[in-house]
Amino acid sequence: MPEFNNHTFVVCAYKESKYLEECIKSLENQSVKSNIIIATSTPNTFIKEIAKKHNLELFINEGESGIGQDWNFGVSKAKTKYVTVAHQDDIYNTNYLEEIVNEINKNKDFIIAFGDYREIKNGEIVPLTKNLKIKKFLLSKLKKDGNSKKAKMFALKFGSAICCPCVTINTHITGKKPYKIDLKCDLDWDTWYDFAQKNYAFLYINKEIMLHRIHEDSETSNLIQNNVRLEEDFTMFKKFWPTPIAKFLMKFYKSAVKTNNV
Repeated sequence: MPEFNNHTFVVCAYKESKYLEECIKSLENQSVKSNIIIATSTPNTFIKEIAKKHNLELFINEGESGIGQDWNFGVSKAKTKYVTVAHQDDIYNTNYLEEIVNEINKNKDFIIAFGDYREIKNGEIVPLTKNLKIKKFLLSKLKKDGNSKKAKMFALKFGSAICCPCVTINTHITGKKPYKIDLKCDLDWDTWYDFAQKNYAFLYINKEIMLHRIHEDSETSNLIQNNVRLEEDFTMFKKFWPTPIAKFLMKFYKSAVKTNNV
C-alpha cells in the first residue's frame, strides 16, 4: 500500500458525533496511506476512547474556540505540508487522497486541491441535486486553468462551489492558520475568496471523491435555522457584486440553502 508522508488528515471532533468513527474508518481505508490526527475543543470520554481505539494522537484546543479557530488549531498540529481538515460527519471515498496526490504531482504550485462530492441524507446517497449540478458548472472553468483568477472567482461569485471538507490545503503557502475567522458559517467561502487573490492554482478534480452528510445536528443546519447563514451569504455576495445585484442574487440563494435541511 503506497504512503504519502507529506499529508495529514486532521479530524475535527465536536461533542459526541455518532458518525465520527465512520469518518475515521474512511480515512484509514484510503488507497494511499497518510497521517491521521484528531483535534477537539470539546474533550470528552467518547472522543478519547475513539482516539485510543484507533491509535490516533489527540490534540485538545484549550485556547479560543469557534469553527475557524478549531480548524486552524487542528492544522497547526499537523507536521506535514499538505493538510485536509476532515469533518467528523463526512465519509471520504477510498480514492480521495490518491486523486489529490495525482493532481498535486501535476502541479505543486497550488494553494488548494479538491474534487466533487455527493450528499448523504438519512444514511442514503441522494441523487445529484440541482445545486450540485450548478456547482459543477461553476467549477468547470478550473478544469482548463486552475491558475486563472477569472476561473477561481467564477467558482465563488454565485456562491461557494468548493466543498470545504473536500479541500486539501498547501500550508507551505497558507501557513498553519489558513482559515479566516470573521464569519461563523461562510468562513470557508471567505477563505477561498482570499486564496483566489493569490497567484497560486486551485486544483480541481472532476470526480466525486467524498460524501458530505446533511443532518439536523450539524453546525451548518443550526446556523441556517438561526439565519446566520443568510446574513453571511449576503456579506459574501457584496464582496463580488454591487449591493443591488447582491440582493437580487439572495432571492435565488435562499431557496438553494433550504436543500441543506433534512
